[in-house]
Amino acid sequence: MTRKLFWEDPYLTEIDTHITAMNDNEVTVAETIFYAFAGGQERDHGTISGHEVLDAHKDGTEIVYSLIDGFGLKVGDAVKMTIDWERRYQLMRLHFAAEIVLEFATQNLTGITKIGAHIAQDKARIDFKWKENIADAFPLLTEKANALIDANHRIVSAFEDVENERRYWEIDGFARVACGGTHLKTTGEIGTVTLHRKNIGKNKERIEIYVGEQG
Repeated sequence: MTRKLFWEDPYLTEIDTHITAMNDNEVTVAETIFYAFAGGQERDHGTISGHEVLDAHKDGTEIVYSLIDGFGLKVGDAVKMTIDWERRYQLMRLHFAAEIVLEFATQNLTGITKIGAHIAQDKARIDFKWKENIADAFPLLTEKANALIDANHRIVSAFEDVENERRYWEIDGFARVACGGTHLKTTGEIGTVTLHRKNIGKNKERIEIYVGEQG
């Protein structure tokens, strides 16, 4: 099974590893820093020995990477894996901004239910089942979220169940939440959070989340 270094150190941008298996243009590697799409968080962009990774998907607890046809590597070959750090870091910031907004919404809006989420490089979104205009809660949510960010709390990320690769993040005194994404070290890295509303259907509301400059 691939060792997932993006959990051990999500700030790594380049590693040396080797190919462990191949199937046509799909490969697996011994260690990886390259996150596959999961939990609403988009995959990383990057290369394996200079070859662009076209896709990264999970197969059980394994991660499979798709390369362009004719990449010329074989099982056992040493390779260098590199990720687009600017993209990764923006995804990490938006991911955790969304986590905080979701937690404050759950804590303060009785009866609200999350029904979807997506983390892209430009913004994050969370979809809710909610009968009211979610924008009415924005002053409360932004005040609480930005106060938590400004306090620059330490974020702990660890395994809850190693064998089944279940992980969590925790901010002492705030929340502990199951999540297998790539997480920041501190809340201060997020930057200022702003929220926009979209109505996506009857009794359905969407919060779009943006992050600005870091303090």
